Amino acid sequence: MERTNFNMYLFKAVEAYPYELEKAVEALHYALTYDPENAIALFYMGRVYSEQLGDYETAKAYFAEALAADMGNPQIYPYFLYTLLLNEDYKEARKLLDYALTIKATDKALMYMYEGFLNEAQGRYKKAIKAMKVGQERTFNEGLDEYLGRQIKRIEKKLPKKTKKNKNEPKKKNALQKGILRRLNLL
Repeated sequence: MERTNFNMYLFKAVEAYPYELEKAVEALHYALTYDPENAIALFYMGRVYSEQLGDYETAKAYFAEALAADMGNPQIYPYFLYTLLLNEDYKEARKLLDYALTIKATDKALMYMYEGFLNEAQGRYKKAIKAMKVGQERTFNEGLDEYLGRQIKRIEKKLPKKTKKNKNEPKKKNALQKGILRRLNLL
């Protein structure tokens, strides 16, 4: 009977989230009362705290508990990664991302997208573009493919512009060369 009650509350929470937050949170609390280590209930609580309340530290704790309960659950990783990125926890995000890529059934295209976002946040634009391109190669979703294409174009705008050198323009001297030329009174 307890398992039936748990499932009932869990289904109510999933159905209500995110449009009826009060019902969703109430149902999640009841579900966690029946099974405090249920990965799905913990996962949804993490989503509530991350997406609705902006409390990333609490969300991280719920996501970590959800993973501890079921590390093979592929739906947890993208949301946990996004929360880590928003909270600027880049080292944790890198570790989680590396592990998530080893989990069977994780959406690899999404994982590479988040790797791109992680690299972009750290100013590594070429690596970000490379990761997004790998994500494009791995996706089965036309919408995601187009989204990644737009992200690549957006990140490319952040790359430093290459300046063309005029062949007729004399080469600029470095500081050491200029110092020597000054000593010889040639400058």
